[in-house]
Amino acid sequence: MSLEQFRLDGKVALITGAGKGIGAAIAKLFADAGADIALTARTESDLESVAEPIRALGRRVLVMPGDVNDLKFLQRLVDNVVDKLGSLNIVVNNAGGSLSQPFMETTVAKLESSFHFNVSVPFELSRLAVPHLLASNGGNIINIGSMAGEFAVRGSLAHSLTKSAVAQLTRLSAADLSPRIRVNAVLPGAIETDSLAGYLQMMDPSIREVMIERTAMRRNGTVEDIANAALYLASPAAAWVTGKLLSVDGKSEENLIPSELPDL
Repeated sequence: MSLEQFRLDGKVALITGAGKGIGAAIAKLFADAGADIALTARTESDLESVAEPIRALGRRVLVMPGDVNDLKFLQRLVDNVVDKLGSLNIVVNNAGGSLSQPFMETTVAKLESSFHFNVSVPFELSRLAVPHLLASNGGNIINIGSMAGEFAVRGSLAHSLTKSAVAQLTRLSAADLSPRIRVNAVLPGAIETDSLAGYLQMMDPSIREVMIERTAMRRNGTVEDIANAALYLASPAAAWVTGKLLSVDGKSEENLIPSELPDL
């Protein structure tokens, strides 16, 4: 196998939640690998800060700020990507989020809000993208899930439940869309995004120590760890890989995240 198998030259990748953290890291790495990039998130200034170094590489970049929770925006997003960049080969469903609370504090409204953001949005964006992925002769979809969906941790109902649904969405989508479209997911463990790192800096150092002790690789993950996994799944090197959940968690224990931490 040649390293060329990890190149994305001539591809167009659409990445949600691309203004910072994991989404920004994926966008930059995909651009390094040769792809043109469409970026979306709520904050335009964040997207522009990601777009600037990508443009410096000579790649084409489309910046389209908006809220992916608005399903009408998703149609405009896909149409704009194809109109401005000419095609669509890769969709990375990275945007998502939820606020978990104990069982009796979780309402149907809160649960449905989390389900909409974490499941309905990536489903609808993928559905809208499918005709263009088919036209690209080898498109693929990557969902960014979470190891939380594999565990049953007290107080994490909305987050863990909806991330578990993302995993099944990945498997079912792969079954329906193969062989012409591959669908896979990356399941991050505790990733020290700027948000998490800033939170940990304000807390007792023992919290980070506990997280590291509960991880076999003895460190928290980086956004680059997740971007590297996403590049593999997006590239020709993974041409025979679909319907898979790639755990990138340093072999963490189920009770990795102390209860003092917010939902991540």
